[in-house]
Amino acid sequence: MSLTTERPRQLQVSARGLRLYEKAPDYAAIRLAVEEYPLRAVAAHEVLVEIHAAAVNPSDAKAATGLMPYAVFPRTPGRDYSGKVVVGPETLVDKLVFGSSGDLGIRQDGSHASHMIVEADAVVEIPPGIGARQAAGIGVPFVTAWEGLRRAGLPAEGETVMILGLNGKVGQAAAQIASWRGARVIGVVRREESHAGHANGPVEVIASNTTDVPAKVRELTGGKGADIVFNTVGDPFYEIGQKSMAVGGRAIFISVIDRFVSFDILAFYKGRHTYVGIDTIALGSVETGAILKALAPGFADGSLRPFPIIDSAVYRFDDAHAAYQAVMGSSRNRVVLVPGG
Repeated sequence: MSLTTERPRQLQVSARGLRLYEKAPDYAAIRLAVEEYPLRAVAAHEVLVEIHAAAVNPSDAKAATGLMPYAVFPRTPGRDYSGKVVVGPETLVDKLVFGSSGDLGIRQDGSHASHMIVEADAVVEIPPGIGARQAAGIGVPFVTAWEGLRRAGLPAEGETVMILGLNGKVGQAAAQIASWRGARVIGVVRREESHAGHANGPVEVIASNTTDVPAKVRELTGGKGADIVFNTVGDPFYEIGQKSMAVGGRAIFISVIDRFVSFDILAFYKGRHTYVGIDTIALGSVETGAILKALAPGFADGSLRPFPIIDSAVYRFDDAHAAYQAVMGSSRNRVVLVPGG
């Protein structure tokens, strides 16, 4: 990066990072150039962040293939980040921060770069004890989990939250948040496996390939069913989720494979159910920052924990194509890019 000061806060800024110039026909064909490019001047309400690490999300790859028609070209991708504020209000300069956004990397230049401009109100100080790579991995999964639970009505102590797709990253984040708030957590997975993440209480795991899930949930809840069903998978688990809901239950949807399912209107209104759809790409940087600020006390006291970042899931810019392929492939690790290479 190079900075030339013309007068206070009027800067000529350049950064080095990934550039997307056109949509790819499929994930394998994504082309990510690594180059230096100019950034616009930093406005008075903004900060310039020196990026230390940036996660790669499935939405980064989807936007590169044109699945989000509002994505602009050319641009630098990347929604999640951590780093140090190098230009901005005195209270923020030199602070280690993290953040996320629905705009970054899709409607405007994002975090897969050495430096990035974002609103000052969007950045959140990294809690003590959390490293840059871990902080970069918090963003989208925890924001999605919190926004889903918030929109559905945050679980109260003693309520039952059923998470479909427990061991996915959003599922793990939802389990942390629900148990943090004192809820009972039941997780559903496709086949026999234990809970892979952290929680603030026991998590009962049900394998859908060997168990009648709705019957088991009724058994575990004394016939009541789940107060909240957080469906991170979509249509493959739609029916078992709806059959597991308590009267007055709330269902959260964040993903889909096949758009269409059979909707039982009678069960819906007789059960007095509420359905909530979550699209975090609709949230700007400041809105997303507000969510992360609400979660920060949990990370500070250890009730919430960032995902572990293993060395083999950390990629340099020159290996960004492999990082994107890993995210869209079978990897269950949180994938992170770091400047360099």
